[in-house]
Amino acid sequence: MWSEKEQQELDEILKKYPADRKLSAILPALYLAQRKKNWLDGDDIAAVAEALDIPITHVHSIIGFYTLFRKEPVGKYMVQVCTDLPCALRGAEAFYKRLCERMGVGPKGGTTEDGLFTVEEVVCIAACNKAPCMQINLEYYENLTDEQIDTVVAELRASAQNS
Repeated sequence: MWSEKEQQELDEILKKYPADRKLSAILPALYLAQRKKNWLDGDDIAAVAEALDIPITHVHSIIGFYTLFRKEPVGKYMVQVCTDLPCALRGAEAFYKRLCERMGVGPKGGTTEDGLFTVEEVVCIAACNKAPCMQINLEYYENLTDEQIDTVVAELRASAQNS
């Protein structure tokens, strides 16, 4: 499953932990496995379990706990908008609804027709005082306006076409 480059990266990750503590490397190993296609299939999960010498069920439990890991296909860009109460008080719910409309996905989020973006509502991304806020593949965007999101989406679309 691991490419030669990924195997080298995994080896570097594992060097940071004692041999009897490979489990400590599970989050970086999962990030590495998910990086290429932005989600984890059965082969990816099995490869992580094998690399860390842990049961597959343990890997599944970690994936189930952390919302940044996916077991189904998603867009290249994961757009997560916090609509928790503090953010909602700063307009995040209305912003999220407008974003879904602008992206052409349903009011509960989803993936754009071109498969480039997956939009979802999340509970907290720890930026309550700068709402409306979102993260796209772990990069934060804060104090957002509709115009700013249009610019960000246009830049990401252009970047995707050039890669």
